[in-house]
Amino acid sequence: MTTATTGNATAVRAVGTAHARVEGLAKVTGAARYAGEIPFAELAHGWLVLSTVARGRISAVESGPVRAMPGVLTVLHHGNAPRVDADYTGMLGRPDPIVEIFQHDRVPFVGWPVALVVAETSEQAREAAEALVVQYDVEPHDAAFAADHPGAYVPENPAGMETGKGDLAAELAASAVVVDAEYTTPEEHHSSMEPHAATARWDNGRLEVVDSNQGSMWVAEELAKLFSLDPASVRVRSEHVGGAFGSKGLRPHQVLAVMATTLLHRPVRVVMTRRQMFSLVGHRSPTAQRVRLGADADGRLRALDHQALSRTSTVHEFVEQSASVGRTLYDAAAHHTANRVVRLDVPTPTWMRAPGEAPGSFALESALDELAEQCGIDPIELRARNEPEAGPVSGLPFASRNLLACFQEGARRFGWADRDPRPGVRRDGRWLLGTGTASAQFLARAVPSTAAVTAEPDGTFTVRITAADVGTGARTALTLIAADALEVEPERVRVRIADSDFGPAMIAGGSMGTRSWAWAVTAAVRELREHLVPGGAVPPQGITARSDTAAAIGALAQKERHSYGAQFAEVAVDLTSGEVRVRRMLGIFAAGRIVNPLTARSQFLGGMVWGLSMALHEEAVRDRTSGAQVGADLAGYHIAAHADVPLIEADWVDDPDEDDPVGIKGIGEIGTVGSAAAIANAVWHATGVRHRHLPIRPDRVLLAGAGRETVGERDAGHRR
Repeated sequence: MTTATTGNATAVRAVGTAHARVEGLAKVTGAARYAGEIPFAELAHGWLVLSTVARGRISAVESGPVRAMPGVLTVLHHGNAPRVDADYTGMLGRPDPIVEIFQHDRVPFVGWPVALVVAETSEQAREAAEALVVQYDVEPHDAAFAADHPGAYVPENPAGMETGKGDLAAELAASAVVVDAEYTTPEEHHSSMEPHAATARWDNGRLEVVDSNQGSMWVAEELAKLFSLDPASVRVRSEHVGGAFGSKGLRPHQVLAVMATTLLHRPVRVVMTRRQMFSLVGHRSPTAQRVRLGADADGRLRALDHQALSRTSTVHEFVEQSASVGRTLYDAAAHHTANRVVRLDVPTPTWMRAPGEAPGSFALESALDELAEQCGIDPIELRARNEPEAGPVSGLPFASRNLLACFQEGARRFGWADRDPRPGVRRDGRWLLGTGTASAQFLARAVPSTAAVTAEPDGTFTVRITAADVGTGARTALTLIAADALEVEPERVRVRIADSDFGPAMIAGGSMGTRSWAWAVTAAVRELREHLVPGGAVPPQGITARSDTAAAIGALAQKERHSYGAQFAEVAVDLTSGEVRVRRMLGIFAAGRIVNPLTARSQFLGGMVWGLSMALHEEAVRDRTSGAQVGADLAGYHIAAHADVPLIEADWVDDPDEDDPVGIKGIGEIGTVGSAAAIANAVWHATGVRHRHLPIRPDRVLLAGAGRETVGERDAGHRR
């Protein structure tokens, strides 16, 4: 075909129908290569050396013996590394100083990079790195996170860390029912299947980096600023990514690969080990949260106070905004929230799937369940009675808010009407059974992006956009979106992504990727169709149209835009062993237009499994004496395995937004939000004991169970 025809009056719409991933065959056959697998001629390998002390200075790097080892090409450290400049503001603000690597002798936490050994093979590099001796002048450190830490403060930036309206003390005093409880969540880690890896080389005067990241343009711009390069001279590609969840931005391995290739004049690859990832790529901070709810006897909120504390490093401020989750879920005459942080000698936290909302929803939705119990009101009915008419803090109208529709459909499918509200009355042999529920919400935003669409002479179309598919199926979703916009079959569309040469675009993060990219792609298609003549010939170079959505997004009406969901869980608890088993989960979501039901359902299910893992398993323990994490590997850091995952169902309700030209909302995070709370609420329903500290480990269940039995015996004695 050599004409410009795009229309097909009988074409079936691709968006909304299930499609297998367009790159699926390449992945399952091994044809798809990840960043650490792509071959390069004369490739050298770098191996990181990390600090073993939590605070101090490097007094010596004894690199002489290591440089004499077989295959070793160089040893980089603060005494000989190229200079970089981190005095800039990037896409997401000031960079974490960890990327300003080897620029000084300070050590701010265990796991801080102190050297890079580069050798002919990765085995030689590792052997030499493990032999390298680094001497330190050690200083006292503080790595102990506690709710009453005297160093806690409310950050000034970004704005909105603390919000408030109404007289909190007066409304609590006037409330018929008050819940005042403290909740904690532990340090958690991303643990993506594919480790962080990058290869750097100079090619005809351009720096080329093959990487595993969430935004190639993002990383390219940061590297250009860091090394004072012309942005046009830096190209970053990230074709396939095996998981990210917030951790794959600019990290030390990309910077070191660039340093080493510049010095050695040959390609250099740096791949992190699993253990190194536990200190170098961020994590979710532990949280200590206090929630106070005051309500009338009928459960209508008068006061909502959510105070959350997280930790950050001494070199960079990152805040886990757990207290923010209630700012759009529930209203009250007195509505106060605050996110506080404390600086400790630990690695800097970062965004992790559903940042803020995941730990925040555990605390708030557990407190709502406690309020329902005290009021004698069904938990779903309590939430219905507290549906706000507008944003509780912002005052903005809701673009669409179908939370109650999620609860109605979920309750029907889960069999909620048959639930006996009394705790501890259902049994299945040795197991106590319980059910719980919780709300979920996550922000739906779009970020200005660019895209290009080319009509090819053979009748196909090529889309180019610096999107990132981190395992979510984004490449396939964009194929379907482009096909519908062009009114052609998906087979006639090729989507090329993850190349910084394609221009600025939103990263894969914050559940904003597909929404932002879809907007840019459809805008480029509209522009292309204006240049095509039906039946006209397409020149050999094709016809290309480009888009930039900055103006359109800026003109979008200011409203509260969110995805919503209702989480349901059934658990079985054995008080003799402390074992908790989730028997089934159901999530019903209102997440705008669902592009590909097949991959969308997988995203929801994956998020819910993450929440299950958060509720029952995940907990990184930090040794106060050394400041190091105990068991920094997948043997010491437990995640949900296949045997832990029960029957999980995810579905959605219609969620149109007539004011939104895209109609797509993010789904990457929403599945995680509320799922841990639903499980914790179900454990209370099974046992009559509240678990306010995650994870709900067997020892905690046993301890709580022993206390429950003691109370029961005491009550029996009183009755006698």
